[in-house]
Amino acid sequence: MKRSLLTLAACALLWGSVSSLAAQEPTTLTVFAAASLTDAFTRLGKSFEADHPGSTVRFNFAGSQQLVLQIQQGAKADVFASADERWMQTAKDSGLVEGEPSLFARNVLVVIVPVANPAGIKRLQDLSRSGVKVVIAADAVPVGRYTRQMLEKLAAQPGFSPQYGKQVLANVASYEENVKGVLAKVQLGEADVGVVYRSDATGPSASQVRVLEVPEAANVIAAYPIAVVRGAPTPDLAKAFVELVGSEKGQMALKDAGFISVQPAAQPSQ
Repeated sequence: MKRSLLTLAACALLWGSVSSLAAQEPTTLTVFAAASLTDAFTRLGKSFEADHPGSTVRFNFAGSQQLVLQIQQGAKADVFASADERWMQTAKDSGLVEGEPSLFARNVLVVIVPVANPAGIKRLQDLSRSGVKVVIAADAVPVGRYTRQMLEKLAAQPGFSPQYGKQVLANVASYEENVKGVLAKVQLGEADVGVVYRSDATGPSASQVRVLEVPEAANVIAAYPIAVVRGAPTPDLAKAFVELVGSEKGQMALKDAGFISVQPAAQPSQ
């Protein structure tokens, strides 16, 4: 009888140890996010890991259209953050995300040229000048779609030709699959001019390019939604990450990276 009790006690201790080890096993949170979120989300990922000991955040940064395709094809992800509502809607309509996506950031467009500016681009009208090598994102990419909308708006502004948009597109030397591709081409001097988000011309990149501002009346507001992926391997961590992005800490990180916060400014105390 005593031996049986000792055996049961040993088993209980062993089971407790196994359970404890299982609870301490590292867990990986996989976040699929638009390329423009690279800097901000990398920073938030480190913060998330510090707040959730034993967890590792693994990012897959790419064009939103590429991320949706990857998830459709069976790629495992916990969170999807898109650079526009179009691709998030596609993910929702395809049953790829849980619940209602939430808007967590906004962005605007800027035109960038290399620091040396060999083409002598001084104003937005110069983009339509013959021989200027322009690089923008493909139409399927959120920033590519936004760029085309911006060109149409500029063509209707005083001081611009009604053919401005078509003339700029005729100067396009390459269409990139994400905004970081556009940024890289301009930084390396492989293009005379490109169109990116303001966040891409913020931080370390600010010293590597020159920025031409787009008039507010012709600019386009990019909206960034986020959602937990259906069948997420770590759903609880996924929800926690989404909450972090929308929190004061998350919004501050996004603002520091050049994004526009979606939270209203705090009112001063009376």
